[in-house]
Amino acid sequence: MLPFLAPLLAPVPLLLAGASGFFDPGPRPKYAPLLAEAASLLALLAALGAAGSLLLHGAGDGRVIGIEGAGLSVRLDAVSVAMLLLVTFVGWIVVRYARRYLDGDDRQGRFTAWLCLTLAAVALLVTAGNLVQLVIAWIATSLFLHRLLLFYPQRVAARRAARKKFITARLGDAALLGAALLLAAAYGSFQIGTILAAARSGAGGELAVGAASLIAAAAMLKSAQFPTHGWLTEVVEAPTPVSALLHAGVINAGGFLLVRFADVMLLAPGVLAVLVMVGGFTALFGSLVMLTQPAVKTSLAWSTVAQMGFMILECGLALFPLALLHIVAHSLYKAHSFLASGGAVERVAALRRPGPVAVPKAGAVARAFLSAFVIYGLFGAGFGVAHKSPQAIVLGVILIFGVAYMLAQGFADAAPKALTQRTAFYAVAVSVAYFTLQWAAISITAGILPAPPAPDPLEWTLLVLAAASFGLVAIAQALFPLWAFHPAAAGLRVHLSNGLYANAIFDRLINAWSIRSSSIPAGSNAHDQ
Repeated sequence: MLPFLAPLLAPVPLLLAGASGFFDPGPRPKYAPLLAEAASLLALLAALGAAGSLLLHGAGDGRVIGIEGAGLSVRLDAVSVAMLLLVTFVGWIVVRYARRYLDGDDRQGRFTAWLCLTLAAVALLVTAGNLVQLVIAWIATSLFLHRLLLFYPQRVAARRAARKKFITARLGDAALLGAALLLAAAYGSFQIGTILAAARSGAGGELAVGAASLIAAAAMLKSAQFPTHGWLTEVVEAPTPVSALLHAGVINAGGFLLVRFADVMLLAPGVLAVLVMVGGFTALFGSLVMLTQPAVKTSLAWSTVAQMGFMILECGLALFPLALLHIVAHSLYKAHSFLASGGAVERVAALRRPGPVAVPKAGAVARAFLSAFVIYGLFGAGFGVAHKSPQAIVLGVILIFGVAYMLAQGFADAAPKALTQRTAFYAVAVSVAYFTLQWAAISITAGILPAPPAPDPLEWTLLVLAAASFGLVAIAQALFPLWAFHPAAAGLRVHLSNGLYANAIFDRLINAWSIRSSSIPAGSNAHDQ
């Protein structure tokens, strides 16, 4: 039992700190911010203890504290430990930031309470060893986050975003609850370890396929996949610590769910194909819209939509170790981006305006793509890319398209030599980092997460389509400055900046326009309509 004690200790101080925040909910509470910071640090130490337990004792499942196999238990493996370390580390940073960011706010204590409770729920989610705990923590995470999204209830945009999030979250909750019931019926157990072991042997039948479908639905709703992505781009109305926590941790719960039940998902190839199509389209769509956004936080939110689409695409390709790596890398990057966005804007505004921008022409773009593929081939050969699965090879090709886009800026005719050298260095560094981290992720999760199966004809078609789509978009982005002032391009920019109006359609479907625009007192307890 002792090896499984550390993960259980992570949410305890956060729950206690959260409770203390309600006793002094007003401005500059005497103890709540200090207790929250100490609790988040203790949670991080508990996560480090869980990592140590995993290294010393190996993976396993803790005993259930409950009735009939349902209650509180821990699944200790590379997936849960990686996610727990990520959540507690980002949580510690966000709590420290929020202490200063909200200093003097009328409801600082209440905000601190909901922030700690959200972190505790996520910690219970990622370490869950049974389906009951998983579902309860999943729902609790969403409900606690809803309170944070409505921290400024007088903002109509914040209420509209929270309402859309509330609707999609409840649909996701229903899907996960249905999946849990099907899994329990298919395998006769609530224990996640037992379910995964049976699924890896091929057991489960049609009930498991149905569960995989509902798991995929829950994950896509949680991760803001097209066309239910609109709420994610509007939650920037919440305080910056909420945006950092949401975009850096909570939004990844959908990807975590797919990774956790990877063995079950492999039993449903058709469901994986749907994930590839939805995730791939969302990634392309989000990345294009992101380029048209003038506001920093809105652009970052659209970037998250694109990144979540790419994460879902990776899961659809059965590259679960790489999806886990993506979750960790994106969370750290996006948390830093949101928390540092204000300082970044100030630094850019203080810079002396540069001269003419180097615009790559068709020849420079062609040389950039050729150079990127040469880099991929050389370093890929050193890391044994020839022995990788087709899915992993295609994912690497898609990454190289991004590297080519970066190289194109340095290969432009008007680009200074220093820029060319810098982009070439970054291209090599990115390629080496990708192959190194890919090897590390696969090695760490070996025996925990399954390897991707050989692609069938449908998946081969999707692989080719994905590579071609991302390649065409990368070329279009690189050449965009050449035709940016064409009337057709100007019209396209307007449509893209509005997200092709998918969010407006969603607003109409849920009658979001009916939300009253009258002011709500800041101290009121606003509920979703």
